[in-house]
Amino acid sequence: MLVQRGTPQSRALYDPWVEDAGARGIRLIGYERPGYGGSTLQPGRAVASAAKDVAAIAQKLGLEQLRIWGVSGGGPHALACAALLPGLVVSAAVLASVAPYPAEGLDYFAGMGESNVLLGRAALQGREACERFVEEDFSALLRATPESITEAFRTLLCPADAAVLTTDFAHFVIRTVREGISERRDGVVDDEIAFVNPWGFELSQIRIPVLLMHGGQDLMVPISHTQWLAGKIPNVEARLLPDDGHVTLHVRRIPEVHAWLLSRT
Repeated sequence: MLVQRGTPQSRALYDPWVEDAGARGIRLIGYERPGYGGSTLQPGRAVASAAKDVAAIAQKLGLEQLRIWGVSGGGPHALACAALLPGLVVSAAVLASVAPYPAEGLDYFAGMGESNVLLGRAALQGREACERFVEEDFSALLRATPESITEAFRTLLCPADAAVLTTDFAHFVIRTVREGISERRDGVVDDEIAFVNPWGFELSQIRIPVLLMHGGQDLMVPISHTQWLAGKIPNVEARLLPDDGHVTLHVRRIPEVHAWLLSRT
């Protein structure tokens, strides 16, 4: 089972995810998209580019089938694999994903926290503007400690998410962010530009079972994005969770995701 991590994090996997996977007989795999951590840059990559990378990983590991889940910025990349690798990927779960831009009938930035609105608009202006914003905005995140991380995310956290970031999960977030972007910010810039440009596939191409999950209190990515996606993806199950935010999905819902993925073939 392969994990598409969120923006701007490394390939690292949270210990409770690995423990739950192990208890179910799952081998959990993480990797870094191009430009993150030690991963080679891929200038001009699209969301669809993830499918080629995942296919190469599967071939290297000798895997004939994969289940995949992606959260936040990993969500579009998981959808790319679902659409473009139907012979390899047998089921996919996507948590708190953005929709494509533009998305007809969706007010893309409505209900989104200020920092992510500004980041998305910078990406729409082009690479130079996005790089400037990322260097300035993400510097505070890179300096954050477990005690100050809620301040770094202050415009993006509902109360439920802020509470989660007072637990040990805050240490994990800080570690994976530093691993992902401390040396360079290319990965997050490339992600953000890819999100607001053509993804390189159509959601209607997806034929495998897909689970969508989203918290009703999410300020990082509003729940309206998953509601829009649910209307475009065939064979989809959508779980809209009124008491969850964005970060809470990482700590509350992964066992549920693992169970669902294993139940679909």
